[in-house]
Amino acid sequence: MTRTPRPDEATPGQPDVGPDAAIEAWAGCKSVSSEWLLSYDGYDPVTEGLRESLCTVGNGYWATRGAAAEADADAAHYPGTYLAGVYNRARTGRAWHSVEDEHMVNAPNWLPLWFRLADGNWFHPGTANFLHYRQELDLRRGVLTRVVRFRDPAGRTTKVTSLRFLSHAAPHIAVLSTTFEAEDWSGPITVRSAINGQVTNRNVAADRSLTGSHLLPRRVGELDGETVLLDMETTQSGIRVATGARTRVFAGDSPLTPDRQFLCDSAGWVAQEFTMDVEQGHPIRVEKTAAVYTSRDRAIASPAQAVTSALHRVGNAEGLLDAHEQRWNILWESFAVSLDSGKRQSLALNLNTFHVLQTLAAADVDLDAGVPARGLHGEGYRGHVFWDELFVYPMLTLRRPDLSRALLGYRYRRLNEARAAALAAGFEGAMFPWQSAIDGQEQTPTELFNPYNDKWMPDNSQRQRHVGLAIAYSVWHHYQATGDIAFLIHQGAELIFEVSRFFASLCRYDSRDDRYDIEGVMGPDEFHDGYPGSPGLGLRNNTYTNVMTAWVLRRAVEISGLLENRYCEPLRTRLNLGPDEIQRWKHISRRLRVAFHPDGVPSQFEGYENLPEFDWSGYRAKYGSIGRLDLILAAEGDSTNNYRLSKQADVLMLLYLFSAEELRNLLHEMDYRLPPEAIVRTVDFYGSRSTHGSTLSNVVHSWVEARRDRERSWTFLTQALESDLADIQGGTTREGIHLGAMAGSIDMVIRCYTGLEIRDNILRIHPVLPAQLTGISFSINYREQPIRIDITNTSVRLALRDSDTGPVNLIIEGLSATLAPGQTRTFTLGRPQQRRLPDDGTAHSKGVGL
Repeated sequence: MTRTPRPDEATPGQPDVGPDAAIEAWAGCKSVSSEWLLSYDGYDPVTEGLRESLCTVGNGYWATRGAAAEADADAAHYPGTYLAGVYNRARTGRAWHSVEDEHMVNAPNWLPLWFRLADGNWFHPGTANFLHYRQELDLRRGVLTRVVRFRDPAGRTTKVTSLRFLSHAAPHIAVLSTTFEAEDWSGPITVRSAINGQVTNRNVAADRSLTGSHLLPRRVGELDGETVLLDMETTQSGIRVATGARTRVFAGDSPLTPDRQFLCDSAGWVAQEFTMDVEQGHPIRVEKTAAVYTSRDRAIASPAQAVTSALHRVGNAEGLLDAHEQRWNILWESFAVSLDSGKRQSLALNLNTFHVLQTLAAADVDLDAGVPARGLHGEGYRGHVFWDELFVYPMLTLRRPDLSRALLGYRYRRLNEARAAALAAGFEGAMFPWQSAIDGQEQTPTELFNPYNDKWMPDNSQRQRHVGLAIAYSVWHHYQATGDIAFLIHQGAELIFEVSRFFASLCRYDSRDDRYDIEGVMGPDEFHDGYPGSPGLGLRNNTYTNVMTAWVLRRAVEISGLLENRYCEPLRTRLNLGPDEIQRWKHISRRLRVAFHPDGVPSQFEGYENLPEFDWSGYRAKYGSIGRLDLILAAEGDSTNNYRLSKQADVLMLLYLFSAEELRNLLHEMDYRLPPEAIVRTVDFYGSRSTHGSTLSNVVHSWVEARRDRERSWTFLTQALESDLADIQGGTTREGIHLGAMAGSIDMVIRCYTGLEIRDNILRIHPVLPAQLTGISFSINYREQPIRIDITNTSVRLALRDSDTGPVNLIIEGLSATLAPGQTRTFTLGRPQQRRLPDDGTAHSKGVGL
């Protein structure tokens, strides 16, 4: 198999770049006039791919990029449509071997609505003479609008207004409503409304050498005088994808009935074409309603039949829009975050929230899909599911735990595949893949293309076993936030137990030191897959992996106690978990080895301290962007394995996931010390040796700097907020958004700066806001209790809604309190300088240990 570099690694984030420089990269975005509108003025083919990603509309079941309805895939445009969980494998032949890869499928394009005036040419954005061009994404309503005025070669001026959305109220339905207005002429307009199944996966430039054809036609047809159907099937996975489109014409509210011509191509294209006479100043509206079903949907006779029924029953665009907007209103009630920091950051935060919800908020659809790292916005990472979900779950669990529970179900349903992978590798338990897709098998390719020397090189990323630790961490914190013991009994506990078994079986006991070692793994850094001269063999005692293993084993022991006196016979029967295994987990959790530098800094892995320093200034001067040092050095015959460097946070991930207090306690129980001054040295040491070559890096570094250097933390957060809006990776957003960075930037605001943490059945808040942020307001759902939280530099206000739930136990800046449903209370805070923690790691809030 082959793998291209992850696009978010292509260039490093630049946390020292100021906000003024970043806004220059907003690719034609109009100066911020509203925190809820992303607006573009003027047609710019160079940035069209970026705009298409950022103007994607979707509902969690499917999504469509913001491409023009008149455009096919070309150098400027890429009108992709993606369905959650729909993948296909394809084989690519090379001169010396063949490779097989699994891709999220670019589904049939339902958008095409071509038109021409009188006897003129078909309209195309790339050749039109625009008098006005504006595209606007309304984040509040989930609606994309485009308004253009153009003059054709015959001198006719025409205004075309289009509105599109993928319904959150009817998740299989999409609408494109287009209004034509002849401003200074009268005459015919010919319209062709089509569905194009002759599409391929070509969104990612580095993947274009791979086979991109994933669909075969099964049926093209006309359902009635205004509706067409295209039925396709994926070539390997055999998933049927049926797409139908109903096209109606209106003058005001009056329907028109133009004669239509049915057009089709048996290779996968179907359309209706008709001509309308328009009068100057009298608009004509073309309303296109599309429906999609696949063979993965439940309770349907067939995808084609489901599409047929849906389009016969669905109402008009106005009614669909009303219902769609109501659903968005409900979502924003749960997820909106108000910042007192300026419209620029508010727009970025709202945009990030919007795209996370568009990817994952299909609560009313019975889906089997995970968290694709690039959303449903493009083909980056081939649509695979990585550990990025670790950064996504917190913002969901605190508001809509039903969503995070459903997404964790994706992992649970692939538990048997993870067990089989562990067994095949000679281990116990469950070994989850670094890259997952349709069935949970390992989809990480073993080769990647190096553009610096035009050669293929090995990729050993699947040694990142820590993905299983991330899954277990997310399971536990879902339980902490919800108190949902049934979730633990039916899914969560089994996931944690089987991950624990796997990592316990990875451990090798050293009787001389009474320590356990873990060998042959990669950490989150990704730039080290082995020792100098031994690439691909993995590392010994990666600190992140070992400490997280100790933490997961402890949680497994704790869960076994929680469930001891409950009815869990099916679970006990499946797992055959006995007291001897529990005792072994206890022992391993206390005796895992962690390597330290002489000054007390935890070593990224055993032997890291012996590596030489890297010539940072020399390589920056030579290459400029050094985010992909692994490719640069490989092209030079060198390796990142040979130096002290990293692509992103590794050891520092521990300070992202745990407070300094928790981390010290973890290490103390392992018989190690981590004094406060060592934490400061750790952040300084690794922070200065990172390329920040991942969008996730800005999130983590913003978090760990939040209490020590709030100015620097805010700069990192600004970069995280604008990862896609400003396309800080230099062109990768056109291949899909960076979902982990988007969700992580939101989580940074609502958990880190507020010090919000749920631990030991207590809701804790310990805020210290950066100077640029004078207030935050948001809502959470804590164990079925809605809570409104308003935080300023001087106060915390909590308002509990009336409900039948119990009281909430709180600790606000060390003050214990209990609030009952229906109560509101304001807590006065000390002055910010009094609350700024010393650089000794004594904080008690998650991730703020500095």
